[in-house]
Amino acid sequence: MKQQNLTVIGGGSTYTLGMMSSLIAEKDAFPLKRVVFYDIDADRQALNAQATAILFKEQYPEIEEFIYTTNKEVAFSNSDFFFVQIRTGGLLMREKDEQIPLAYNCVGQETCGAGGMAYGLRSIGDMITLVNEIRSYSKNAWILNYTNPAAIVAEALNREFPDDKRILNICDMPAAIMVSYAQLLGCEIWDLVPEYFGLNHYGWFTSIRNKNGDDLTDKIKNIIMNKGITAVDPEIADDPSWQATFQNMKVMLQDNPEFLPNTYLQYYLYPEKMVAKEDISNTRSRQVMNGREKRVFELCQRIISAGSTKNEQMHADIHGRYMVRVAASLAYNTGDTYLVIVPNNGIISNLQDDAMVEVPASLTNNGPHCFAVGKIPTFQKAMIETQLGYEKLVVDAWFEGSKQKLVNALTLNRTVINVPKAKKIVDDILKENQMYLPQFS
Repeated sequence: MKQQNLTVIGGGSTYTLGMMSSLIAEKDAFPLKRVVFYDIDADRQALNAQATAILFKEQYPEIEEFIYTTNKEVAFSNSDFFFVQIRTGGLLMREKDEQIPLAYNCVGQETCGAGGMAYGLRSIGDMITLVNEIRSYSKNAWILNYTNPAAIVAEALNREFPDDKRILNICDMPAAIMVSYAQLLGCEIWDLVPEYFGLNHYGWFTSIRNKNGDDLTDKIKNIIMNKGITAVDPEIADDPSWQATFQNMKVMLQDNPEFLPNTYLQYYLYPEKMVAKEDISNTRSRQVMNGREKRVFELCQRIISAGSTKNEQMHADIHGRYMVRVAASLAYNTGDTYLVIVPNNGIISNLQDDAMVEVPASLTNNGPHCFAVGKIPTFQKAMIETQLGYEKLVVDAWFEGSKQKLVNALTLNRTVINVPKAKKIVDDILKENQMYLPQFS
């Protein structure tokens, strides 16, 4: 089995150390020869990298080379895979993204609604630049992108690079939900086969089967309706916000029991409820800065000071393991099934072909081979088409520098749907993002 060369773009991310634990957990399925970290923030990256060097020495000595760098030529040359996890503007801009809509009593969230629009607008340019730079050094490498908001980024990349079949956009949220399903059923996530359709952060599980073909969907629904469901993945299990999110799945299922919902649908189905629970002075981004970010970098400091991970609890979360298994299926042509974001092209037969949909696919060394979904019901179709219009208008606006299209986009988005509010929110977003979005000036 060929050993792979991997570059992690966004080496300073708070998810990086968990990803490295996932590489260790999955090393038999996805063996590595070299790992490179790349980030524009050298200091944040250095903390993760120095801790990772110790972790690899103890638990992954088979890796022949591990380096971290801010040099693009070094980072982008001779890699087989790129894992991309950037956050343009960092957590401080995420806080602005959340606060601006909340000031108008609209959902303030990093990927949904107006906050997601702002984050998406900032992400598009950096992602296009990154892909061009990667391709100047590594023509045939797989680029696995999980930069948020994935729906907007995927739409932009598909327009800019329509012929690049080695860019794959992925989200781990459906997998995090499936981990909780597996816990309800007393099995492993890898034992479950999902049927799913939608847009990123905007979809539904139509069925969950085991590998014998037994349909477990009604069993899952009954457990959720009677006992509820909790977040169990280690990365989010101790987070009160995520536990509240999973508890809302019971409410969504009670209100519409046809399909099992993605957790993010709560923002679109109950926007007033989601706004009411937020504190504009203590946004989710502020909680992450005071919580996960602080915890992760304190962990790195302890590992570096001790020169060992032996006294630390390290875990491989689903965020990392899902990405690594996707890469393994692509690298070794195993044809395993994962949920990925791809052009529709008839997969959902009553939805336009150029929609970027999130659906199950068999992953081979030629890319994803998607399973047909067929026609979807009127309610879900109408929901998707409205959200799709929002996403396409946001990307139109970025390429054209059109403020009007941003207003139109938020008018379609179920978290706003009010033209006067949309205008004010767009004004505030463009004011805060002037340095990132010069085309609107």
